[in-house]
Amino acid sequence: MSGAGSPTAALTPNLDATGMRVVIVAGHWHEIITDGLIAGSVRVLEASGAHYEIVRVPGSFELPVVCKAALEAGADAVVALGVIIRGGTPHFEYVSAAATDGLTRVALDTGKPVGFGVLTLDDEQQGIDRAGLPGSTEDKGEEAATAAIATALTLRALRA
Repeated sequence: MSGAGSPTAALTPNLDATGMRVVIVAGHWHEIITDGLIAGSVRVLEASGAHYEIVRVPGSFELPVVCKAALEAGADAVVALGVIIRGGTPHFEYVSAAATDGLTRVALDTGKPVGFGVLTLDDEQQGIDRAGLPGSTEDKGEEAATAAIATALTLRALRA
């Protein structure tokens, strides 16, 4: 399972993101899984005191351009959430690579954090297991929001 080696709760500090603006950008595909990811991100953002909004896009391919627009419009960080499930064609590899490479480029080009919550899966069950739903073993939405806030706070401290 991909969660092996993740930090324990004791190692993940309570984050104070008061005054921080975060945009969750989430695809519409596989809505049960995506809605679970959004819920995990929202829990973290509300607990941290961040101001947030949710923007939906058609799918994971559209995440980079909308995340970039949100950051250029003044967001301190974005949380990119999507679900890509392997099918019988190479489409999976193309969309996964485009979303991953695009989101990396957005972070580097803007100098602002992109919490990466794009699940690349072999089947739907893997997504259910990672979406923070009842019975899930992981909450990748929570992890992506935590990473975005923690990175924004680190960048803020380095630039002060």
